[in-house]
Amino acid sequence: MFPVKEKVHIDPMLGEIRLRKSARSRRISIRVHPVSGILVTVPFYAPYAMGVAFLESRREWALAALERANARNADLPEGEDIESLRAKAKAALPPRLADLAARYGFRYQRVTIKHNTSNWGSCSAKGNINLNLNLMRVPVPLQDYILLHELTHLRHPDHGPAFHAELERMLTDHFTLHREESDFQPFVSAAAKSRAQYPVTRTLERALKAYRPV
Repeated sequence: MFPVKEKVHIDPMLGEIRLRKSARSRRISIRVHPVSGILVTVPFYAPYAMGVAFLESRREWALAALERANARNADLPEGEDIESLRAKAKAALPPRLADLAARYGFRYQRVTIKHNTSNWGSCSAKGNINLNLNLMRVPVPLQDYILLHELTHLRHPDHGPAFHAELERMLTDHFTLHREESDFQPFVSAAAKSRAQYPVTRTLERALKAYRPV
C-alpha cells in the first residue's frame, strides 16, 4: 500500500484546500473540481508548506480553473444523486462505446457502469470494460477520450509507445470527424496549437485534470 496523508488549508480566496501527501507523487500537482474542490498533492516526504506555496504561485490559474469547472458543471441539476447519474450513464455510455468500437475495429466482452473514486475507466485482461458514472459530468469529447483510451487497452495493456501511437491516431481521426461540432471545437483548436508528441491525447489529458472522479 502507498501511504496517503491529508490536511486542510483555508485560503482566503479559494476557500478550503485539501493538501494530500502521497508516496506515488514525485512532484506537486493541483486538481480543481466543481464538487470536491481543490486538491494539492505533494510527495510524501515534502512539507505541506511546499504545497501551499505552490498553490499561491498558481493562484490566478486555480481561480480561473475553478470558474471553468463550475461553468462546465452548471448543467448538472443541483442535488442529482448517484442513481440518477448511473441511469444516465447506462443510457448514454454503452451505445457510444459500441459505436466507437465498431468504427475502429474493437471487440470487447461487456461494459459495466461503476461509481469509482480513483479512475474514469478500466479494461480487464478478459476484455471487460468498466466506466465511471461520473463521466456524465464531463464534456462529450472527454468522455470519448476515456472510451477510446479503454478500447486501446484491448490491444495494448500497458501505456507504452504502441498504445500512445494508436490512441493518438484514433483521436485525431475522431477529432477530424467531429471538428465542426461546438463541443469539440475548443479541444480541436487547443490540439492544433500543441507541440507535444501526441497533441490530441495531451490536450485531452490536461483538460480532464479539471475534473476528478467522485
